[in-house]
Amino acid sequence: MKQYIPNALTLLNLFCGCIAVIFAVNDNFVVAAFFVFLGIFFDFFDGFAARKLKVQSELGLQLDSLADVVTSGLVPGIVMYKLLEIADLAWGEVDLSKCFEIPLMPFCGLAITLASAYRLAKFNIDSEQQNFFKGLPTPANALLILSLPLILKFQDNDTINAIILNKWFLIGLTIFSCWILTSNIKLFALKFKDYSFKTNATRYIFIILCLVLLIVLHFGAIPVIILLYIGMSVLDNLTSK
Repeated sequence: MKQYIPNALTLLNLFCGCIAVIFAVNDNFVVAAFFVFLGIFFDFFDGFAARKLKVQSELGLQLDSLADVVTSGLVPGIVMYKLLEIADLAWGEVDLSKCFEIPLMPFCGLAITLASAYRLAKFNIDSEQQNFFKGLPTPANALLILSLPLILKFQDNDTINAIILNKWFLIGLTIFSCWILTSNIKLFALKFKDYSFKTNATRYIFIILCLVLLIVLHFGAIPVIILLYIGMSVLDNLTSK
């Protein structure tokens, strides 16, 4: 029976992702973000359960990536599409016999979905990524993208809103997102072999800083935390050399 527990958690991740897709398509970004967060929660604990129960399998690995393509790949792609649509970024229109016109720019947001799928496929065939990641994990990238509509909704600052809904900012973020997902930059994993501060100093400092930032900046802390994660990983790589 215990061998089914991790896969059940993975399927709950996928279920949350499917629900998030529906709400994102219907412009309900807050509920979509909630289900993405819930899906990421299940995504974390399916691997944790598999390791603790010692029931890790190739099936579980593949199923986990398939679920992540939806929850942490498709949903942020749709959200970026919608943000680009809101920003009215139609750099070109296609006239099909003058029946309808299709704004093309918002489709650039779906590049995040493609990059996420590529990153997950690379992860599945890379045996090195046990104690670190190559490129930003898709759940972290999903949090980065989903934080934007939450900041718009709950922190409602005119200056920040203008930045988030600026077409060049969104295009730049999409390009950065695709690059960091598929890059070979080594980023530390939040996996503890032991709990000593000496061997986990970077992880403990990162967790403490995350808590402080969340208390101070609320949803605005998420982009800062992602940049902090990348920066601390790069610094950790340089000092280890």
